[in-house]
Amino acid sequence: MDQEDKKADTRKVSGEGAAAGSDLQMMPEQMLDLAQKAARLVVERMETLPQEGAWEGEFKEELADQFMGDPPEAGRPPEEVLEQAARKILPIATRLDHPRCFAFIPTSPTWPGVLADFMAAAYTINTATWLTSSGPSQVELAVIDWFRRWLGYPEGAGGLLTSGGSAASVNALVAAREHAGNPERAAVYMSDQSHSAHVRAARIIGIRPEGIRMIASDAYYRLDMEALVRAVAQDREQGINPIAICANAGAASTGAIDPLEAMAEFCEKEGIWLHVDAAYGGFAVVTREGKQRLRGIERADSVGLDAHKWFFQPYEAGSLLVKDIRTLERAFGVHHDVLQDTIWGANHPNFSDRGLQLSRSFRALKIWMSVQTFGMAAFRSAVSKGMELASRAEQFVRESPDLELLNPVSLSIVCFRVNPADAELDEDALEKINRTVLAEVFWDDRALMSSTTLGKTFSLRLCILNHTTSWEDVQETLETIVRFGKEARGK
Repeated sequence: MDQEDKKADTRKVSGEGAAAGSDLQMMPEQMLDLAQKAARLVVERMETLPQEGAWEGEFKEELADQFMGDPPEAGRPPEEVLEQAARKILPIATRLDHPRCFAFIPTSPTWPGVLADFMAAAYTINTATWLTSSGPSQVELAVIDWFRRWLGYPEGAGGLLTSGGSAASVNALVAAREHAGNPERAAVYMSDQSHSAHVRAARIIGIRPEGIRMIASDAYYRLDMEALVRAVAQDREQGINPIAICANAGAASTGAIDPLEAMAEFCEKEGIWLHVDAAYGGFAVVTREGKQRLRGIERADSVGLDAHKWFFQPYEAGSLLVKDIRTLERAFGVHHDVLQDTIWGANHPNFSDRGLQLSRSFRALKIWMSVQTFGMAAFRSAVSKGMELASRAEQFVRESPDLELLNPVSLSIVCFRVNPADAELDEDALEKINRTVLAEVFWDDRALMSSTTLGKTFSLRLCILNHTTSWEDVQETLETIVRFGKEARGK
């Protein structure tokens, strides 16, 4: 390629001749070509995913050799960059949407949700204020109102979408602290099964380590109400101010649901803010069975839900709802001179007055487009499928002479271990076998699962959320675990 050809190619990539004349522009034809190529790569990946493994990783040294160094001074052909991202970067990760990804809390986003993120980014939406995003803000209000009705919250409840459960927890505890009058010597209470996000959120809002109370759980890993009552009473006697109690509506380790109705009754009597962590399990409320299991959630002062978990959306799609929207606005509404032109009045809310973020992406569009495209019947069926497959997996474990169920299934997480009925193995031997099985699945099987610790017991753990997962996927994974367990015993 001679010098003039190179200049012409550079002009084409940069969009020279377009209205703005920016070196960061591309011509419309090239933009469409790249978008189509990206879409083809993504759809191709989705089609071939079930035949691949649920995880791929690489050592840091290998990746550093590829990607560390100075950025290029001159640009590269965009097709080459796109191909590198699709082949060398994005696949080197846990495939959380793989039908046999049972580790952690996986997800399986809808295609309309993926397209919504693409469109929201391209339209350069900032949902900080009504002035910057009237239409998007109204859609977020609509989506939050869907959540409100599903939870059974009253009129006057509301909230906002967040990056995830961690941000929702921080927002909730800030509101709880301000609602309590920002007292000194404050305390926050949570189960010993609570997500680490709650401990982090309590630290962020200024709770001293001795004010973060970890309450024991019962035999089924639900918060022990008697222990909670004792802890609150003892703290009040010592001049410590309880400002919030965090409940689990689907604990991350086990799926356990704390006694929500009893906790709500206690919090109402004691005047303590009740926050429910429903990041994983909350969307079970769209089903009849899930609504029954989560009775009492509607009485909480705040609830966090992650649509990027059991509502099948791309990251990031967390949310926080509060029973009285004014509690968020009193906590976060701060006058800012440079934003004074964004005040449209009480009927035109600014989401920046409801949480810690000012600049915010348009997260609601993916939820709205997905529901509009498929309808709620499809979502209810997909959520129910996760619970049904978990129940079948529980039955498989109960009937297997090689496996032991460690906690009854309450939503869609199955905790169990290899423990053959015909062998008398001590705890050390059992843990060694199960750790070996976990490693074997990790390295030598298409599936991916994770582990947890229940009390002092090492537990294998399957979290079944993906709407494309079949019983065959679950059954073959369990059968593989049994086989690996037998092999581990022989070593």
